[in-house]
Amino acid sequence: MSSFLFWIFALLMLVFGAAVVVNRNPIASALSLVVSFLGLAALFMSLNAYFVGIIQVLVYAGAVMVLFLFIIMLLNLRAEERRRINWLATAGGSCVALILLIQIVSVIRGFHPARQPFPQIVSSAGDDVQNIGALLFRNYNLPFQILGVLVLVATVGVVLLSKREPR
Repeated sequence: MSSFLFWIFALLMLVFGAAVVVNRNPIASALSLVVSFLGLAALFMSLNAYFVGIIQVLVYAGAVMVLFLFIIMLLNLRAEERRRINWLATAGGSCVALILLIQIVSVIRGFHPARQPFPQIVSSAGDDVQNIGALLFRNYNLPFQILGVLVLVATVGVVLLSKREPR
């Protein structure tokens, strides 16, 4: 992929990532997050990580965002009304963000391996999906099972929270 497309997708992610935070309507914010996820998937595809890019689209832009939109619709959230901007909080948050940016830049400048290019990736004997599946079920089987139980508990919790009481 050319650097032009990289910058287009990176800009797309930044603009829609900011739109997630700026939008006061939760549905518009969730849809902005979907576009940001699609830009991230395109960046993964440009790195020849096709499996991760497709999983990004299927899992995050598909399933997770459908779940978010379902919860937003279920809870009947409305657009947040306009409030006055607290300039003191805005200035404090900007100062903290600037200090964080300065800290990140100083750490990156002091980290010498970050200046070296990555070594060439050797192609593996198997398929990407086979390697990820083997790694997931051999080395990370317990965390994978715990994550499944956590998702089940979260789903039951959403159903119980959204259940209306009889009148």
